[in-house]
Amino acid sequence: MPTCPAPVRPLDPAAAAELTTAAAELLAEHGSATSPELLAALPDACARLGSTVRQALRPVDTADGLFVLRGLHLDDTELGSTPGHWSTAGDAGAVWDVVLLLVSTLMGAPIAWDGQQDGRFVHNIVPSPGHENEQTGASSGVLLTPHTEDAFHPGRAHLLLLCCMRNHDNIATTAASIRRTALARADAEQLRRPVVPILPDDAYEEARQFAGRPAPVPTLFDTPEGPTMRFDPAYTPLDEADDAWRGAYRRLEEELARVSVAVSLAPGDVLVVDNDIVVHGRVPFTARYDGTDRWLKRASVRVTGRPTRPAAEADEHGYGQAALLAFS
Repeated sequence: MPTCPAPVRPLDPAAAAELTTAAAELLAEHGSATSPELLAALPDACARLGSTVRQALRPVDTADGLFVLRGLHLDDTELGSTPGHWSTAGDAGAVWDVVLLLVSTLMGAPIAWDGQQDGRFVHNIVPSPGHENEQTGASSGVLLTPHTEDAFHPGRAHLLLLCCMRNHDNIATTAASIRRTALARADAEQLRRPVVPILPDDAYEEARQFAGRPAPVPTLFDTPEGPTMRFDPAYTPLDEADDAWRGAYRRLEEELARVSVAVSLAPGDVLVVDNDIVVHGRVPFTARYDGTDRWLKRASVRVTGRPTRPAAEADEHGYGQAALLAFS
């Protein structure tokens, strides 16, 4: 797997300082990164940011479907220990929550989920004891299977943002774009069929107990700009599919593995992933639980009017999960 050939968009020191200063001022004014008043103030704060920041945060514009925003710097000694669980993170690294919210708002509209991490708009992704072998962000000892974020839901994010707080062990995030694959036409036709559902992952306890019948969904879609996908093999009941579809799905997995890249983020880096065309995962690692483990912050973004989803998704129940909007 190639290591870190991801496109990099540099922020010069002045632009980086502008962004972090705006975040610090918002946090000082409103007291908490979770404040409804701070969330409502994001669009106006973004409107005051200069053209250099805006240019760096233009839409994802290559077939790779991702880029690394680089140039933000954080002091590891000021962070404190890596939390042992998202629920104990509290306000740790709060100014970086606001930085990520500003970046999200420049690119679209931040969203949260009522059933995940208490409805927070910025999630803390840390390894947690007892979750080592799960297919969630809290795992460590297993490969986090490449997937599109929240693939079970019709209102899933268009963009996924991962901000690196700490990564002493250079643990890589994996990524692969459907637009870099060479999938056979016959396989693509199979995967446009809605054959099996995608189920909620283990991070959504309430959604996993939803009483509604899961509906089959297509894996691939056609758009004027190229193919998009909805993909999460760890939560897709593949054994319920027919042989032809299952074979095509397996070959898609193989193609995504072939074009996969490994991106090792440094503190302050923000990885921006187009969730319509890129699957992401993470290599296994051994967590120490000593306060120095890998720590990311995650935000999800919707882009209004983006024509990448089939109209039929509007009829899905989303397993009872409602997306929350940072502002209207």
